[in-house]
Amino acid sequence: MTFARRDLLAGLAASLSAAGGTEAQTQSPVGPPRPGPFMAPGSDLDVIDLWPGLPPGGGGPIAADGRFDETREGVITNVARPCLLVVRASRPNGAAVIVAAGGGYRRIDIGNEGLPVANWLATAGIAAFVLVYRLPGEGWSAGPVAALQDVQRALRLIRAGAADYAVDPQRIGVLGFSAGGHLMGEAAVRYADGVYAPVDGRDALSARPELAGLIYPVITLRAPFDRTSTRRVLVGDAPTPEQAAAYSVDSHVRERGPPMFLAQSADDPIAVVDNSLVMFSALRRALIPTEMHLFERGGHGYGLGVPGSPAAAWPGLFLTWMRRRGFLRA
Repeated sequence: MTFARRDLLAGLAASLSAAGGTEAQTQSPVGPPRPGPFMAPGSDLDVIDLWPGLPPGGGGPIAADGRFDETREGVITNVARPCLLVVRASRPNGAAVIVAAGGGYRRIDIGNEGLPVANWLATAGIAAFVLVYRLPGEGWSAGPVAALQDVQRALRLIRAGAADYAVDPQRIGVLGFSAGGHLMGEAAVRYADGVYAPVDGRDALSARPELAGLIYPVITLRAPFDRTSTRRVLVGDAPTPEQAAAYSVDSHVRERGPPMFLAQSADDPIAVVDNSLVMFSALRRALIPTEMHLFERGGHGYGLGVPGSPAAAWPGLFLTWMRRRGFLRA
């Protein structure tokens, strides 16, 4: 089902206004006025619910608007109904990219990494879909594979509805940041894994992305590079070597996987640069076409990049790489 988030938020705002009006009739004003309802970032976008009912396995949190809770800054938690936020290109070239913002699998920062990146992609003619994925620590029975189930389902839904979004079903890629980079890395290397039982005919379609961009990604959950929220959420504080390997993206790299683009800063204090180095080595061994860019400075969590910083070069490099691979043909 596709409709605008603004409709849900408008209904919520109306109910809040009505409640506020009743109170004003029975009480004298005391203190400063209450702030009115705010429009969450991306609230004017169409929404695609990923699942027709409860996601696989059930469980999960309760959100105020039925889908998820979001701050004024675009930080999402309490994902009750995973979905896609649709950012259409005004002059589509047939390509599509699903964007997964980071947040350590504890939250999703669409205000910094999701919506700005999606809008930038749309200006390049690429249909962009911001993925609001389940956070494994929010009580989902599927646990660590909940988010992977969501991205596989998202790829299949976009493929099934490609004509509605002016998308070539053979040109759907993924792009992820930090923990979102871990998720999109998993999507690229585990696309053939059956992580959920089919729920309708669309699940017969391929979940393989045609390419993947991983920006300051978390890749490995193995020591000594395991001091991340991603590791703590997915496998706990004291995982066995087998558990750490099972959710390390590089462990699943196989031949014939989609081409990958890696970008990271050497001074990243969270997802240390060794993550990209480990991934590049695994991709090289599997003979998967890969382009990697390491920047001297940039830190972590910079989204499109701070203007003037070395890391701000990655968006242009990524577009050039996609164009060279024929992904952006008219």
